[in-house]
This record gives sequence, C-alpha cells and structure tokens, in this order.
Amino acid sequence: MANIETDFTADIEAVSSIDAVSSILEVVCRTTGMGFAAVARVTPYRWIACAVRDEIQFGLKPGGELKVETTICHEIRQNHQAVIIDHVADDELYAHHHTPAMYGIQSYISMPIMLKDGSFFGTLCAIDPRPARLNNPETIGMFKLFAELISFHLDAIERLAISELKLQEELKTAELREQFIAILGHDLRNPLGAVSNVAQLLLRMPLDERTKRLATIVQDSSYRMKEMIENILDFASGRLGGGITLALKNDELLTDLLNQVLTELQLIWPDRMINAEFNITRPVSCDKRRIAQLFSNLLSNALTHGEKDTPVKVKAFNAENEFVLSVSNSAKQISEETMERLFQPFSRGDIKPGQKGLGLGLYIASEIAKAHDGTLTVCCTEGEICFSLQIPANL
Repeated sequence: MANIETDFTADIEAVSSIDAVSSILEVVCRTTGMGFAAVARVTPYRWIACAVRDEIQFGLKPGGELKVETTICHEIRQNHQAVIIDHVADDELYAHHHTPAMYGIQSYISMPIMLKDGSFFGTLCAIDPRPARLNNPETIGMFKLFAELISFHLDAIERLAISELKLQEELKTAELREQFIAILGHDLRNPLGAVSNVAQLLLRMPLDERTKRLATIVQDSSYRMKEMIENILDFASGRLGGGITLALKNDELLTDLLNQVLTELQLIWPDRMINAEFNITRPVSCDKRRIAQLFSNLLSNALTHGEKDTPVKVKAFNAENEFVLSVSNSAKQISEETMERLFQPFSRGDIKPGQKGLGLGLYIASEIAKAHDGTLTVCCTEGEICFSLQIPANL
C-alpha cells in the first residue's frame, strides 16, 4: 500500500471496506473463546490495528497502535510463520517472552496475511488473558483460511484502485484527443475551402489538358478531405456529448439533393457506373444536409470497395410511412466478424491495397440514421452488399 510508513489511512479504509472482516473477527472470538481479535498492519517500524473486536477491554480501536518491537507480530513479519500458544505459562518458547508478560496474555494466535505478490501485509491475531485450546488443525486451518480471504480482498481492492486510476487517465487522454481532433477539423475547414474554390475557378478557365487534369485532382482531393473533416467533426461531437445535430424541415424534396451528390461523386469516379432509380413522390421530414452526408458516405464506400467492372445501384423511394434509400455494390462475401464491426468507428472492414480512409463513414451514417429515428442496415448476399436507410416519413 502507498506510503505505509507514514500514513495507514488507506490500509485501515481498505480493511474496513471488506464486509467479511467483522464477521471473521466475531467467528474467531466465538470459536476460540478468546476476547480480543484484530487485523493488524505490520511493518518494520509500526504495528497498527485496522479492524478490532474487543470483548476484554484491551483498549485498542481501529487506528490504535502498539510499539512493533513489543509484539510477536514483529517476529512473524520476519519469518512469515504463524505463532500459536495455548498457555503461555506452559510454553517453553514463550513462557519468558516479553510480549505476554507486558500485555498480560496467556493464549495467543497470529496468522500472517500474505498478499498475492508475496509481500507481507500484517496479521490476523487473537489474544486472551486465559488459556485456550488453539494448537489444533481445525483452529489453525480456520485462521489460515480467513487470512487468505482477507488477502484476496486486499488484492482485489488494490487492483480495482489501479484499474480506476488507469481508466481515469485513459478517459482524460481520450477527451483531450477528441478535443484536439475537433479543433483541428474546425481549423482545417477554411484553408480547405480556399483550395476547393481555387480548383473550381481554375476549371472554369481555358486550360490545356495536363493543367485541367491537375486542377481536377485538386478539386477531387479537396472534396474527399472535406468529407473526412465532416466525419471527424461529427465523431468528435458525438464523443464529447454533442451528438449528431439536425435542422429538420417537413417539406424536403430529396430527388435534386440526391442527384447533386451523384454528380459530385461521378466526377471523382468518372470510370465507374452508377445506376440510380429515384421514385420520391412526397416530401420527407429530415435534415437534408445530413441525408446528403449519409448518402455521400454510403455511395463513396460502395465506389471505393465495389468491383470496378460492375455498377453501383442506388434506389430511393417513399414507402407507406417511411423514406427508403439503398446503395448496393458487387463485393466478395464479407465475414460475420467484419459485418459486426461495419458501423463501429475506425472499422474499415477488409481493406484492399491502396484503399485509405479513417473508417468513420459508415459509423457517421449510422448515427445520422439514429438521429432521424431511423435505421441503417446491411445485407450481404453472395456477390453483393446492400446498405439500406429507413426513416419515418414524418418525424
């Protein structure tokens, strides 16, 4: 225990927090007929009572102290061996020992309490001014069992304290990390916006093919960076307690919005085929910016991980009381373990060489669905994986 030579408070509190200790001391007294029992913390310099049962007015309470040199426990600390005395007057070794004479005791038993790491904590001991029948297998076994039980609880308390300290440190580190991510993502928005605007301006100018291709790469990269920053900020917001925020409107017509996302992503993946089928006949109550973000995450994921020679299929329609959006792409069969982790943050599934990303897209999409009181599910059949969003038509 920490700082044991100057402060026994932690030890006393640890022993007192063990509910079984009071029962152990009661059983010790009743079984042996002895009037005083205690759990003592013993070091080379101090002996202090952590828990006490006193029926003979010995005068010690928890926190009470004896000079360690005057106790037999001092010797037990050195050799780690139990001491059992039925009758001091008849005991060859202890008949003239200073401890019984000083404290007026005739019977004595003390069992060392050894912690799991092999260190000596103290003793479970009992004394009485009258002789007692102690030196028998039943009594010795009982004391040994009780000492081991106290040791077990002390070790558990120590492990719990260490775990709680580590947890607090990890939580503090995680919070600082997420605050840093949020601040970094926020501060990257402005310079990234400038890069994107410059790329758009360049593409409106008469350029040679090489320069036009470079400007297109800059524009596409800025779009991907913008998407990643939005996901990072949403993730940090959720972890720091803000969650996914919505600006709901009841009359959102989503066809134009979805087509806009399609157009933007088609520019980034010009060689990929996207088959879209929209049948949105009624307005939807939603946050259209968030729905666009969700759709972009799903479609980007499909274009990134789907087979290049097969189209990505997109469907959006009004059902009876809900809006449904699905994105599917051809893919190899995904393992159950990967399926279980798809909507977890920083999980990217089976990544092919050259594919990059933070693994936040599907997690953020799932959180957006939850914020709309909806669901985002995944279904994997042989050769195809399909993500489906379902939200109530009117929130």
